[in-house]
Amino acid sequence: MGLRIIGPVEQAPSSLRTGPVAVKILRTAYITPDAKQFTVERPPGFKFEPGQATMVAINRDGWRDRKRPFTFTNHRTARRLEFIIKIYPDHHGVTKELALLRKGDELVLEDVFGAITYQGPGFFIAGGAGVTPFVSILRDLNRKKELKGNTLLVSNRTAMDVILDEEFTKMLGRNFLKVFTRQNVIGFRERRIDRDILIALVQDFDQHFYVCGSEEFVSHINGMLLDLGARSAWLVFERS
Repeated sequence: MGLRIIGPVEQAPSSLRTGPVAVKILRTAYITPDAKQFTVERPPGFKFEPGQATMVAINRDGWRDRKRPFTFTNHRTARRLEFIIKIYPDHHGVTKELALLRKGDELVLEDVFGAITYQGPGFFIAGGAGVTPFVSILRDLNRKKELKGNTLLVSNRTAMDVILDEEFTKMLGRNFLKVFTRQNVIGFRERRIDRDILIALVQDFDQHFYVCGSEEFVSHINGMLLDLGARSAWLVFERS
């Protein structure tokens, strides 16, 4: 597969526990105007739980130390690893450089981490690219035919910004819910996830809630859920 350990470790990689590993990019494609999908090699023996992430760097001089956390979006038994990464061209940083990468370029991956893992049927709430940890979870459940009892609610600026819209619609049907904050069409009324929307869409607050997005988004959603009767122990989110 052409995998190479970066640094002092010389043995063949059995997992990312051996240290940073370089993997070749096999495919790239934009799936929304500012979200790019990367398919890369999977190191032998590499394991992760759906919803988890790894630190990623570009395997080029000047970029290897600029690591950023990204979530795996493939299901756990896939032969390749996949990431969906939101590109910020105005930031002049890592994601802008990632946007320039193509097949044959390399990324450096490190150890797996992350608190967002599946705890049981529940309500998934995502802000924008915060949906990425849920992609692997829902794909894995779909593959095992265990999607029943799960709902996904996403908030995006416009319909064009919805990540994997067609796939989620096919998987979840009426249990895939969308709100838009900036459609820019005549007659559109801005909607954000607020208390009234949660009451209308959730109804049952005695279940698991999976929340991901910006720190502000997660804090705001969790606060409303707790106020509406959700159990603190049943809130699943990435803690800083």
